[in-house]
Amino acid sequence: MSDSFEVRFRGVRGSIACPGPATLRYGGNTACIELRCGERLVVLDAGTGIRGLGTDLVDAGPLEADILLSHTHLDHVLGLPFFAPLFDARNRFTVRAGHLATRGGLRPVLERMLSPELFPLPLEGFAAELGCIDFRAGAAFALGGGIYVRTAPLDHPGGATGYRIEYSGRSVCYVSDTGHKPGAPNRDILGLIEGADIVIYDAMFTEEEFARRPDWGHSTWNEGARLCEAAGADRLVLFHHDPRHDDAAMDRLVTDAAACQVGVEAAREGMVLSP
Repeated sequence: MSDSFEVRFRGVRGSIACPGPATLRYGGNTACIELRCGERLVVLDAGTGIRGLGTDLVDAGPLEADILLSHTHLDHVLGLPFFAPLFDARNRFTVRAGHLATRGGLRPVLERMLSPELFPLPLEGFAAELGCIDFRAGAAFALGGGIYVRTAPLDHPGGATGYRIEYSGRSVCYVSDTGHKPGAPNRDILGLIEGADIVIYDAMFTEEEFARRPDWGHSTWNEGARLCEAAGADRLVLFHHDPRHDDAAMDRLVTDAAACQVGVEAAREGMVLSP
């Protein structure tokens, strides 16, 4: 069994896709991250970035993979119906979510998204096997193949879940769509990211933007840096970029962050990291 561990960013934006000449360098697709844990595939969120992943996988079947959703707001699930491997009967996917266990579950939400008024194909119309598993954020579970997952609840309207994926002695944390309380570090997040090799963190807002939108359920690079320092995490990757932040604005944000924190960078579509 291979012990390689690779993180590939397929979509890095939040709220809405914003492709175009002003976002070419960082990318315009919404949240999707491909993890390769040895031979096993784990996908974090199914925003519009999952379409490109599907295009690359279309001839790779048979596939068995896990899709871990932070939550089900449209920017994190809108790409799922356009994920080409779902149309291949040889494939099997398991989708998990941690915010709906007490609210009817994940499958009914996806069924509503794919209702006839909104999409021409129902959830059960995909050829691949598509299973849905609900859990409560804070749970831990194994995915098989030596992959272990820990989770934590996040501060986001409607609920969201943060993930820590551990494989072969290394760890990647995905903390997207979370707000914060100034001066009060989130203990759930601190526990999740303690000693992590890579922390992917919601840095949608600057400090000034956050002050105007403190209840929107998004955070700043400044808070991500504080959390990583307190938790002894090694590498901070800024994520869920505001669609209003073009490449020039992102460059300024990265410059400011790098001047204050060693080991920080902004996620770019297509970027590959190894923890």
